[in-house]
Amino acid sequence: MNRPNPATDPCSLARGLAEVGDWWSLMIIREAMYGTRRFSDFQQNLGIARNILSDRLNKLVERDILRKVDAGEHGTRFEYRLTDKGRDLFVVLTALRQWADKWVFQNEPPFLLVDRISDRPVQQVQVLDADGQPLKLHQVAIAAS
Repeated sequence: MNRPNPATDPCSLARGLAEVGDWWSLMIIREAMYGTRRFSDFQQNLGIARNILSDRLNKLVERDILRKVDAGEHGTRFEYRLTDKGRDLFVVLTALRQWADKWVFQNEPPFLLVDRISDRPVQQVQVLDADGQPLKLHQVAIAAS
């Protein structure tokens, strides 16, 4: 069975996954959210091969998830910054992190995501109805827009 072409697939999830990319791309986005900006820092923090990092950074720039900015230092140095599109992945990665904390780490995560101001853990990401009430899977349906 052939994988559907994400460019023509009517499923938002399929297109979103194709846009964001693979495991390395998500880890690069995570690092950018932590404040990593330079190629060498991404490489050191992730332990990723230079050619793979270069390929993924280029794809993330092409897809407008990261932007490449001239750092204005000796010679040609660039930094990679999240775009609005990239920053909007924060909720997605937070939901995935919280799912892994529960199911992979059995509610004993090695790290907590905390609010910088209050130093308290962030609340669980939830799907809410139009009135702000939490929804369960059986309470939603897919409808044409």
